[in-house]
Amino acid sequence: MTERSKRNVPSVLKEILKFDSYMTKRFVLWGNSILPLRTFRVHYKGLEISCHGIPWLSFWIAFTWLFDNPNLIQMQVNMLLGLVLDIIFVAVAKAYFRRRRPILNTDDALGQMGPDVFSFPSGHASRAIFVVYFFTRLWPLHWIFHFPLLAWVTSICLSRVMMSRHYILDVLGGCALGILEGFLMEFLWIEDSTARSLFSVVSDEKIDGGEYHV
Repeated sequence: MTERSKRNVPSVLKEILKFDSYMTKRFVLWGNSILPLRTFRVHYKGLEISCHGIPWLSFWIAFTWLFDNPNLIQMQVNMLLGLVLDIIFVAVAKAYFRRRRPILNTDDALGQMGPDVFSFPSGHASRAIFVVYFFTRLWPLHWIFHFPLLAWVTSICLSRVMMSRHYILDVLGGCALGILEGFLMEFLWIEDSTARSLFSVVSDEKIDGGEYHV
């Protein structure tokens, strides 16, 4: 099978992608008529950084290392596992689908590395959805935090389209992936004693309450 035949896109899919591109342009034009991009670019960039994979992974590793509270270890280890899975799934999906980012995408230094040059699915959307799923279902925070989380994830998804980083279908695909990651983590959930054991191996410290502790 030649490279050209491998890259041949079915006509139905071409029409879907064409319609997605058209609707994305219409949405961005409509959005900028209400919230001019130039005015909100700083806010959009802040949202972009707040959900980028590298800062999230770096922050969470540092958070887990510095705040080794025994009551938090299970949450920290499971979230770290989920973040790693998200990065892997997004990278594999982008490398497979290889959809180019919107033509208007500019000033995207964080998205010019490896598979991240491609558009589908949105890693920001999948990561944001997973984080909200995690803290509302897997490790539920008090309900007072639910509204800020929902506002954050909604802003993340909208900003990805408004900045022309992604098409609407990319964001929807990312949202679906984030939900699937949440479901997967329910099956892969690491119990407290196991999480403490793993943390002890990595940090070379003994944590009270672990199955190794005597």
